[in-house]
Amino acid sequence: MKLFAFLGIFFVAFSLAGQPVDQRQTSLNTPYDELNPVVAPDGKTLFITIASHPGNVGGKKDPGDIWISELTATDQWSAPVHGGPLINNAAFNGVAGFSSDGRDIFLLGHYASDGGLPRTQGIAVAHRSGNGWSRPENIVIPYFRNKSVILSGHILPDQSAFVFSAETYSTRGVDDLYVTVRGSDGKWSEPKNLGSGINTRFEEMSPSLTPDGKALYFSSNGRKGAGSFDVYFATRLDDSWTNWSTPVNVTAINSEGRDLYYRQTPDPYMAVYASTKNSDGYGDIRFYRQADPRPDSLPVAATPVDSITFTKVDPGRPGTDHIRVYGKVTNAKTGEVIPARVNFAGPLKDQVTTADKDGYNATLPVGNAYVVKIEARGFVSTMERLEVDTDQMNVLEMNFRLQPVETGTTVNLRNVLFEQGKTVMLPQSYPELDLIVNFLQANPRVTIELSGHTDNRGIPAQNLKLSKSRVEKVKSYLVSKGIDRRRVSGKGYGGTRPIASNDDEETRQLNRRVEFTIKKF
Repeated sequence: MKLFAFLGIFFVAFSLAGQPVDQRQTSLNTPYDELNPVVAPDGKTLFITIASHPGNVGGKKDPGDIWISELTATDQWSAPVHGGPLINNAAFNGVAGFSSDGRDIFLLGHYASDGGLPRTQGIAVAHRSGNGWSRPENIVIPYFRNKSVILSGHILPDQSAFVFSAETYSTRGVDDLYVTVRGSDGKWSEPKNLGSGINTRFEEMSPSLTPDGKALYFSSNGRKGAGSFDVYFATRLDDSWTNWSTPVNVTAINSEGRDLYYRQTPDPYMAVYASTKNSDGYGDIRFYRQADPRPDSLPVAATPVDSITFTKVDPGRPGTDHIRVYGKVTNAKTGEVIPARVNFAGPLKDQVTTADKDGYNATLPVGNAYVVKIEARGFVSTMERLEVDTDQMNVLEMNFRLQPVETGTTVNLRNVLFEQGKTVMLPQSYPELDLIVNFLQANPRVTIELSGHTDNRGIPAQNLKLSKSRVEKVKSYLVSKGIDRRRVSGKGYGGTRPIASNDDEETRQLNRRVEFTIKKF
């Protein structure tokens, strides 16, 4: 039997030992993209990188400047203030860490003496000077190279090691994690890849270490987590920096959005990270209060299991011309079983069934291709494709996860496809686009932002133009179906935001995508 089902992965999660601390009621987060939060050793000063802010040195096109927030007497974080031209330029700027006494700040990137764009790469250090910082001094790391626009990383307070993400010489995926260590002579070593136990063919980024350097936190989109990027941790087993325990998913904070930049604060029970879930902009800063500060006490995921299970026909039985399909529909955020409508649209007629607490059952003729639509009140509808063309198996389990309708939820429109290098949509795109139309009609107060993405092949400027044009094509279709154009905005990102490796065609296809994010609900 040949069965094709394009589905996701689900996880069985343990109960939470801590809880996220909501910061949306403060003025900390802006409508722009907050990244790379680092709390200074005093516990009262928060350094964050904000991308595409008009107040950045490079304006809205700036990939990120350092902004500073202070903890107020009411335990709220103040509105961030720009860190000034000494520690910011038109390149990506962020904080890698501090010395133990807080007098030295380590910065992601090099700085030119004239304040312009630097010609070299690495990290820099600035010293506390009165109420501000001195001009950054560049630190030389041999053979340091990063082809990515963004550099993320963490330096230990004793400056013995710096872990970072980069796309460079020996990268396995888009970005890999590396380490450079400082010798007794004060010189830094050539970067070393953390190895296949940490790095995948996809993207690893935003690493940080516990103060003793024994445990590593990082984000990855190559481990089939809850969203596009999930936070993981692993323990270093020796001094080689390539021998690690199996990374485990920190389910306490991970969502269907992008969860990045997890780092412990000076308070061992509090951590800080960035997430696109329910965000005011693209990413917001979140805090997580741990019940136990030890990394191995964090709630983690059990072994992932495929959401499709095939049961072979007993070889002693004759074949059948039907297949039984069954499964459950769950809330992608909580894992709870939810009632839903499951529609198998076939070439002759549709077969509609209802999923309840016990799931759903359907019997389908083989030899057909089906479009499976899953709908539930309060959730974003989804669509999958199923092809059954022989009778060698007679039972198929298909489990579906639906994302709740919430601000910040991002949905990958996997079935919206275009002719290669063009803005012409393929015919199989329209059923999923019609689902979006139905969703927007059923939720008249929802506004969405479309985002178009390509792989990294070709000329970047043309890829950016193509992604923008494809977004406009999708928007035009939604408007043609009666959706108010004011409810749909859109951006093209070209190949700047890959979710998978561009090294082979199978994973490049994942980067050629259109997504939408709920901006207002």
